[in-house]
Formats: sequence, C-alpha cells, structure tokens
Amino acid sequence: MARIGYHASHEQHAPSALLRHVRAAEAAGFACAMSSEHFKPWSRAQGHSGHAWSWLGAAMAATGLPFGIITAPGYRHHPAVLAQSAATLAEMFPERLWLALGSGQRLNEDITGLPWPEKAERNARLAECAAIIRALFEGESVTHRGRVTVVDARLYSRPDRAPLLLGGAVTAASARAVAAWADGLVTVGIEPDKLRPVIEAFCEGGGEGKPIFLQTKVCWDPDPARALAEAHAQWASNAIEGDVNWELRRPEEFETAARFVRPEDMHACVRISHDLGRHAAWLADLAALGVAEIIVHQVGASQEAFIEAFGRTVLPNING
Repeated sequence: MARIGYHASHEQHAPSALLRHVRAAEAAGFACAMSSEHFKPWSRAQGHSGHAWSWLGAAMAATGLPFGIITAPGYRHHPAVLAQSAATLAEMFPERLWLALGSGQRLNEDITGLPWPEKAERNARLAECAAIIRALFEGESVTHRGRVTVVDARLYSRPDRAPLLLGGAVTAASARAVAAWADGLVTVGIEPDKLRPVIEAFCEGGGEGKPIFLQTKVCWDPDPARALAEAHAQWASNAIEGDVNWELRRPEEFETAARFVRPEDMHACVRISHDLGRHAAWLADLAALGVAEIIVHQVGASQEAFIEAFGRTVLPNING
C-alpha cells in the first residue's frame, strides 16, 4: 500500500506557512512529506523560495513525518556539503529522510555563474556527485578531482543508517541512467500510462526491486471554476513540456514561455476537480503502479482547506 504524502512547495508559500501546513497534514492523516528545493520560484505569481535545508530541520522537529527532498549537486550545492546536510538530519531524525539527486534546472543553479552544460554532461556530473555522497555516507575520506573537486572530506557526524539516495528522473532515458547508482527512483506525473515507461526503464537499468517515489499534482477547490483558475494562475509556468524547463534562467522567462497556456491546457499536467471522489480514484490508479509513496502537491493557494478535505474524505478511501 502506497503511503500518501504532502508536498511542501517552497516556491509558493513562506517557510513559516509551510511549517503550519505540514503540522496540519500530519494531523489530517498524511503519512509522509516532501520538500521542494529552489532558489527562485517558477513565476513571480508564486513569489517565494525559502531555504529548504534550514526549513527541514524545523519541520522534522515539529512533526513525526518522514521527509524527502530532491536537489541538484555540483552547482549551488557542493556534494560534500549536501552529504553533511543530509547526514546531520538523518542522525537527528533516524530513518526519516530520503535524499534524491537530479541533474538540475538552470533556473536555480545559474546563480553560481558556472557554465550550464548540456544534458549528457549534467548526467555525468550527477553520477559523479552521487558517488561522492555515497562514499561520505559510508564513512570514507574522499579526495576527488573531476567535474567537481573534493579534498580530504569526511563526515564526522553520521547516522547509524544512511538515508536512501534516490535518483530523480522524468524521462525513461534519465530513469535508466540513474538506476546505475540510485537506491530508488523519484519521478513526477499524473497519468499511469506515461509513468509506466519511466518506471520500467528504471527497473531495466538496474532498479528492479528498488522503491519508487512519485510526486503528483492536483488542484482541488469546492468551486470547480476556482480550481481551474487557481491551477492556471499558480502552475501555468510549469505546463510547458520539453527541455525549456531545464534551460530558462528567470521566473520572467517562464512567464513569457507560458503566455499562450490556456486554463484548459492545465489538465495535461494537474488533476483538477472539485470532486473528492475523483481525486481518490486518480490516486488509487497511481497506487496501482506499486509505488512506495505518492506525494500530493496541491498547486492551488488554499492549503488548509485542501489538507482538511483530503484528510477527511480522500485518505480514508486510499488507505482502506
């Protein structure tokens, strides 16, 4: 049975508000949570971007939920510092953290001024950083000179059990690549038929038997017109498909790219409905994929009402 979790979207909400939300989500019956990790929001309408690692310490102290986070090593975050951050949280909150690594988005990583490489090079850097982080988790002293440089790094405070080191992927090709080093897969989507090839590629690449974590996007409001309007206002900049998501530099550029996205187009990337029964059925279809966790991201602004409604009506249906 998949655990149903709550997604803390730092791009859309102030860190203090997200802390209230995860407390409410735990009280409502959500079994886990996931944090985004951005330097900039996708659009100016979203308007936030708190430091997720600072926030995670507070969120894990304030709740008993297990948390996950996905981040990109080798640009804003040196892999040794990421390993130290994750190890510290895992030592304080044993077996409550998973760390997913992705190849990154220029929106967030461009602030360092480093050249933004092509996808193949980003994948190679990702695998190199993952190997460094895993070695540090295992207590090794690491010196490495390659796409990133590490000199005599060692973690002196480590948990008894290292956090799961997951690979982030949204395409079959990327899923097959991360399977070579990852303890599991984290992906994103709403349609089982589009998610199956990604999961199958991960299994074929060496991920057979490893856990799958899925983030899925919904927009619920008791008013169907408002649900659609909220999805469009908050998430139109994320409705663009293809490489543009990884290449644009500023929220304003995403807004320009999304200027022709219509409200009705949002159904391709967000499950939008006022009907809680439909939301329960959609989540049940995703659970049938055999995933370990389904992290639900309410893209609409109303988090408190969503948490209460899903806790009262949707979660009991999914959990039997």
